[in-house]
Amino acid sequence: MYLLLLALLPSIVLIRFVWKQDKVEKEPAGLLIKIFFFGVISVIPAVIIELLIGEVIDSFFVEGTTLYIIIENFLGVAIVEEYVKRQATKLAAWKHKAFNYKFDAIVYCIVGALGFATFENIFYVFENGFTVAITRAILSVPSHAIDGLIMGYFFGLAKEADVMGNKKRKKRMLLLSLLVPTIEHGFFDAALSSESDLILVLFFVFVVVVDIWAIKFIKKQSAGDTRLAGTPFEVNVTASEDKTY
Repeated sequence: MYLLLLALLPSIVLIRFVWKQDKVEKEPAGLLIKIFFFGVISVIPAVIIELLIGEVIDSFFVEGTTLYIIIENFLGVAIVEEYVKRQATKLAAWKHKAFNYKFDAIVYCIVGALGFATFENIFYVFENGFTVAITRAILSVPSHAIDGLIMGYFFGLAKEADVMGNKKRKKRMLLLSLLVPTIEHGFFDAALSSESDLILVLFFVFVVVVDIWAIKFIKKQSAGDTRLAGTPFEVNVTASEDKTY
């Protein structure tokens, strides 16, 4: 039981943190629950796709080489996981009437990412125990949340472009919502896979710098939250009124 709590606690803490940053208009509880569980379910296609891509990578590249590590972590893992997390969040929230502020997108993408991370975390913690639970609480789960933060920033810009009818900007922002978090995710995983002491030192410096940036960035986005251009001014969505789950 304590392992389950350890596996769930990082996501609970992070979701509570981002929820408190949403100061203008809180999102419906039903919608957030829906996004979270869509994130959980997105693990299934991610695993299937990763296994298939892994077979291809193993056929063409020598395991353990620098090239193998880069391709495996960027193309075999990072872009796959970021794609399924984004699509899960998009499916759950894109057309919801509560999606009317830029910071909403950050909340949605972080919650979706943490749904994915929670399922993944339960598996790893039950498989490996207390030490892995602590390590992942400090490193892996927050990294998924940071990927969601980056994704959410561009996701919100894409939604605004969609509302305004700017299809080119929408496509560009959706592409960035996938590529930018993929770069962060890929570097994170590739560095952890490296056996170089120098790379590991750079990795921990990277983690500290990105964590500090993420806290400052989310607070900045929260403080400067504005309504998405083109959205109606009367939304009045409450948890009891949300019928989408």
